[in-house]
Amino acid sequence: MIAGLASLIFIPLLAVSMVHLMWAFGSTWPVSDPQTLARTVVGAKDIQRMPSRLMTGLVAIAVLAAGIWALAMTDPSDSPILTWGGVALALVFVGRGIAGFTRAWRAMVPEEPFATFDRKLYSPLCLAIGVGFVTLVIWRLA
Repeated sequence: MIAGLASLIFIPLLAVSMVHLMWAFGSTWPVSDPQTLARTVVGAKDIQRMPSRLMTGLVAIAVLAAGIWALAMTDPSDSPILTWGGVALALVFVGRGIAGFTRAWRAMVPEEPFATFDRKLYSPLCLAIGVGFVTLVIWRLA
């Protein structure tokens, strides 16, 4: 069951990582131009272009590492590094998920269609992943 939960965390993180990697190599999928892509996936006020390819690539690596960490948390050892890393990732994802529903966040990233996608998809996904990490941490501590 825990391996299944870890997989349910890993799979969307792998997908998000792969899309970021595509963007790092210059793809504008799923839209037709870089400006629309920036407004769709970054959403910062008055954004005109995506962050640098290096930054986008680093995000891809970080997201993939988070997914791999979820899988690693199924290791039955009592490693405090795995557990505390899980706590940190739970805080990051739950925090990002909650932030997406605040006025302050909306003021920072008001561009459409990001704002709508964030409210309906990005923030709920972050919350779900964060709750998954919380569950993995609880399992490790039990």
